[in-house]
Amino acid sequence: MKQPLLQTLLLLAAAGISSAASAQAISKEPAYPTKPIRMVVPFTPGSATDIIARIIGPKLAEKLGQQIVVDNRPSAGGIVAFNIVAEATPDGHTLTTTGSNFAGSAALYAAKLPYDSVRDFAGITQIATTPLILVVASSLGAKSVKELIALAKQKPGQLNFGSSGIGSGPHYGAALFQLAAGINVVHVPYRGSPEAFNDMIAGRLDYFLSPIMAAVPFIKSGRVLALGVTTAQRALPMPDVPTIAEAGLAGFEYEGWYGLLAPGKTPRKIVNLLSSEIGSIVELPDIKERIASLGAAAKRSTPEEFDKLVRDEIRMRTKVWKAAGVKVE
Repeated sequence: MKQPLLQTLLLLAAAGISSAASAQAISKEPAYPTKPIRMVVPFTPGSATDIIARIIGPKLAEKLGQQIVVDNRPSAGGIVAFNIVAEATPDGHTLTTTGSNFAGSAALYAAKLPYDSVRDFAGITQIATTPLILVVASSLGAKSVKELIALAKQKPGQLNFGSSGIGSGPHYGAALFQLAAGINVVHVPYRGSPEAFNDMIAGRLDYFLSPIMAAVPFIKSGRVLALGVTTAQRALPMPDVPTIAEAGLAGFEYEGWYGLLAPGKTPRKIVNLLSSEIGSIVELPDIKERIASLGAAAKRSTPEEFDKLVRDEIRMRTKVWKAAGVKVE
């Protein structure tokens, strides 16, 4: 009777040693993050995605105990920045703030992209939703949505509109506006919103459906004229600006979004940690207030919800690009 008892004790002891060894091995895994986190921004400083990165970055640095380095890589409608992230080591130290331009580029370029827009990225969380705001050059002479549409119909193919790149959110919003209004206009892509505004102020660009957070300073200073917002409700910082539907294009509505992506093979525990930390930042009263003051609305999501949003948007934008006749060679 003593022998089985002795064997049982030896087995239990061995199991304890094994568990201790496993725990020791786990404890030796490097803590995350182990170095500064690079946040790649697909557009120029002052653009909407840049503003989002600089609102979230300092709070995230406080929570994680590492510096957040904002790296602006504006080119090809964000594709260059997204490719940098897709090819980065998937350890949570390289991320990108993105807008709905990510889905727009995926739908427009499809197989021509150097990355797979679904497989090579992991959604972390949505950060905000936002309207676009239709702004025109003061020199254009159009003081309402109806006047802009009438002018475009009087001069088919002569008016131009700007965007922050082919396939970007502003390009997509403008394509929806063009289809709904039945107008023939010329697209002029830029590296970011600030460059589009510079040309509009100089009289070289007629109109722009801009992310509202990038447009507010130019509107408030009187350098451009705001005609309407794309969402169903008016925007908080611009309460006197009607919705485009109110202003004469019945049924028109579009809402953009911003979020954070990591390389596709980033460990799930890091994705979940970042989602939890950034989601809690998004819900801080001062952060919600800052985002709201720029015309957007703070909104967090789970990684799974954000991944689904991206997939759904890619499918929807593919249909719109086709209907608008937008193609790339």
